[in-house]
Formats: sequence, C-alpha cells, structure tokens
Amino acid sequence: MPADTVPADPVRAVYVVDDDPAMRHSLAWLIGALGVPVETFASGEEFLGAVRPDRPGCLVTDVRMPGMSGLELQDTLARAGSLLSVVVITGHADVPMAARAFRAGAVDVIEKPFNDQMLLDRVHEGLEKSVRTWAERARRDRVLALLARLTPRERQVAELVVAGKPNKVIAAEINLSLKTVEVHRHNLMEKLEVASVADLTRLLLEAG
Repeated sequence: MPADTVPADPVRAVYVVDDDPAMRHSLAWLIGALGVPVETFASGEEFLGAVRPDRPGCLVTDVRMPGMSGLELQDTLARAGSLLSVVVITGHADVPMAARAFRAGAVDVIEKPFNDQMLLDRVHEGLEKSVRTWAERARRDRVLALLARLTPRERQVAELVVAGKPNKVIAAEINLSLKTVEVHRHNLMEKLEVASVADLTRLLLEAG
C-alpha cells in the first residue's frame, strides 16, 4: 500500500454520556437517525471503562453529572490522545465553561433545550472530523513504519536527495563512493515504496 493511501473508513459510533436515563434514551433515539451505532453510559467513569478512545467517533456528554463532569471527561480523553470528537450539552451554560470546552477541542457547546437538527448536524460534523483525524494519524503511522525500515545511512542519503543534491555531491559530503550512494538510493526508494524524488519529498515532509 503506498504511503499516502487513505485507509478505508473505519466503523464509527456515537457515545452518549448522561446521568439522566430519560435523556440518554431520547438522545440515543434521535442520534440513531444518522444511521450509526449509538451507545449510552450513565457516567464518565462507566464510559472510560468500556470504550477505547483510539477509535473514531463522537462523544455527546452532559456537563453536570455525579462524579466526573463532562468537562473532566473531555480533559481525560484529550490527555489520552483520543480520536473522539466531543459535543457538550448543558442546561447551565456560562462563558467560562463554554470557553474551557472549546479550548479542549469541543465541536460545540449546546444548551438545553436544544434544536434536534442542530444537535444532529454537530454530531455529524464531529464524526467527519474524527474520521479525518483517524485517517491522518493512520497515514502518519504508515510513513513512520516505512522510515523505520531505513538504516541510518539510508536515512542520511534520503535527506540529501530531498535537499536536491546529486549523487556525486552526496558521495563527496558523506565520504562514500558514487556506486555506494547509488545503491543506498536504490534501496531506500524500494523500502519507502516511492518511485520519484517528488514522492520521497512528500513522504519525508509528512513524517515531519
């Protein structure tokens, strides 16, 4: 698979965390209209014990709950490098709370009672954002795995090739024969599964 291949879309899901059983049921029924799996949880602790945060999806969480608050749950997921997008719902919105949620990357903060279509739009937006993040991370992991195949010398030659230096100059700079540089160049292109300097440049840029 080429390094820049976009992986097939993974299974996405929406997770509802709210301590109110009626609200959980209502949200699950509403969000089910998007045609994605919906799972509900009564607390942040229950959610964290059941869901892997490295999967794409969207979390819809209330703010005020016994134990872990929705914002504390959002912070915990952010520290874990979660792929989940977060939509915060609350019956008691205020500016500091909303600002904290947005700083932590929330798609939106929606105040109860909310417009059903607005919530569905935000959840859909969150799902799409999460899948994009997942695809970008998968591509980067793929690139890093390819680069791990290189020897230190091959990595050095690759960087000099990308810098636009011809083989003769590379050979002189790192004190190798021209033939050895040519062999390293051929091997690194094969290992990285690229066919041109342009492809090699894109791959190294993607790796950072």
